[in-house]
Amino acid sequence: MQKSSLYDTHGWLLAAGVLLAAVGLWRAPAQGSGGSTGEQGEETQTLPPIAMAATADSNNRMIAVTGTDITGASILYVVDTVSYQLAVYQAVGGSESSQGVKLVGARRIDLDFKVDGYKDRSQFTYKKLREEFDKQERENAATSNGGANLSADPTNQ
Repeated sequence: MQKSSLYDTHGWLLAAGVLLAAVGLWRAPAQGSGGSTGEQGEETQTLPPIAMAATADSNNRMIAVTGTDITGASILYVVDTVSYQLAVYQAVGGSESSQGVKLVGARRIDLDFKVDGYKDRSQFTYKKLREEFDKQERENAATSNGGANLSADPTNQ
């Protein structure tokens, strides 16, 4: 299989893995320490900074993305690009009795990518964008057909 066709068929999965890592980092606690006053005057506490890092790698079948969750535990997202499966693992350190690797969740994701939108708070929904692009295509087709030389048709003279 050519490298370009591999990217064309599975590139979206790599992008999804990177997106998962970004979401994990975004949901991390705010940096800084101490308290501050919120909008309504209540005292809010921020957690001390946690060292976080995320990495991603892939081969012809699997995509792996690592990160750290809000508790400081290591998280591993694994995407099987052939069977369209996602598995999420959490690794916990600490005392010997609390150490381990736990399967947080797993599911098939092939149908997830057929959804036009789910909890989509974008400015334009997929449906609205599709309608707009279809409208532009119809207008472009009408414009290009309207400029055709019709003098060859004897009924149009």
